[in-house]
Amino acid sequence: MANAAALTRLEVLESALRTKKLDGTLTSALAPLERADPSALIPTDVTALDACLRGGLPRGQLSELAGPQSSGRTTTLLRMMAAATQRGEIVALVDAFDRFDVQSAVDAGVDLSRLLWIRGAGEIRGLGGEGARGPGLFRQEGIERSVKALNLILQAGGFGIVALDLGDASAADIRRLPYNTWLRIQRTIEGSDTACVLLGPEPIGRSAGGLTLTFTGRSSWAGTSDRSRRLTGTESCVEIHSPRRRVEGVAHVRSSVALGF
Repeated sequence: MANAAALTRLEVLESALRTKKLDGTLTSALAPLERADPSALIPTDVTALDACLRGGLPRGQLSELAGPQSSGRTTTLLRMMAAATQRGEIVALVDAFDRFDVQSAVDAGVDLSRLLWIRGAGEIRGLGGEGARGPGLFRQEGIERSVKALNLILQAGGFGIVALDLGDASAADIRRLPYNTWLRIQRTIEGSDTACVLLGPEPIGRSAGGLTLTFTGRSSWAGTSDRSRRLTGTESCVEIHSPRRRVEGVAHVRSSVALGF
C-alpha cells in the first residue's frame, strides 16, 4: 500500500515537472546539443563549419569568435552578416577601435543599407588631451563606451546579428570590465531573435547556451623571391567550444586578404 502511494506521488511530481518542462533537468543528463529549428540559428555561411555547428550560432545567446589577427575571425563575421542581410535581416557592428573595412564588407556581400555601424574612437594618440591620465585610461574608456553602445542596440531589438569587435583590445583590458558585464548582455537578448557575437583575441564571455569559435590562422604566400612574394590569404582551423561538447579542427575558412583579420 505504501509503495503504491509513493508511486502515485512520484507520478504526480513527474507530471508537474513535465508541465513546466523541468523533467529533463532533474531526472536525466543533458542530451546532445540538437537544434532542429533552422530559424533559431544564424548560419556562418561556411558549409563545413555550419555542418559542425548543426546549422549555425544560436539566436538569443552570446557567442564569440576568438583568435589573433589574420586568423579568419573577421572573415567569418562578414560572411555571417552578408548572409543575414541577403535574407533581409538588419545587422549591427560596434567597432570599438574603428578598424572596420567597408570594402571588405562589400566584397563579402554585406548589404550596407542593412548595416548599423557604430564607430569607436580609433587610435588613442589621435584623441588628444590625454594629460596625466595616459592612453591606457582612454583605451579602457573606449572599451566601456563600446559595451554601453552594444547594450543600447540589444535593448532596441530588431537585429539578426549584433557584433562587438574588441579584436584589438588586450586580454588585460577586457578583464578590467565588471565581472557581470556579459551576464547582463545575455539577459538582455535571452529569448530574442538576435545572435550577439563578440570578437576578441581570446575567449571573452560566452553565455551558457552560446558557442565559442577559436580560430588559428595560417597565412598563404605567392612568389619565389622576397621581392615578388605577396600575401594571398589565410586558411583557418576552427575549434568549437560549447557547454555540452567540444569539436576540434572542424573547418577551414579562407579569406582572399589576410591583413587586418
